[in-house]
Amino acid sequence: MPKVYISGPMSGLPKYNYPAFYEAAMQLRLKGVEVLSPAEGTVTRDKMWSDYMRRAVKMLCDCDFNVRLPGWQESRGARLETEIASALDIINIDLEELLESLE
Repeated sequence: MPKVYISGPMSGLPKYNYPAFYEAAMQLRLKGVEVLSPAEGTVTRDKMWSDYMRRAVKMLCDCDFNVRLPGWQESRGARLETEIASALDIINIDLEELLESLE
């Protein structure tokens, strides 16, 4: 089964958009997909953006797919994750498209 990374907007959003990340992770796991999410395992929000991105990129590099949440185009981090995925031959796919393909 593929391993996926969840990418999407966080900065400046209420609760850092964690509810959307949690919902996507749950939907994917119910389909039997292994999920890595930057919203999971973070206990503090007191570091710099670059610190969180370093952690995120490490997670992304271990995955087969970069699954993008709605609004990813407006996120500096999600755009960077998409570029890195493309450069490393990690498949970029929007969440809804992946969910439809798993039905």
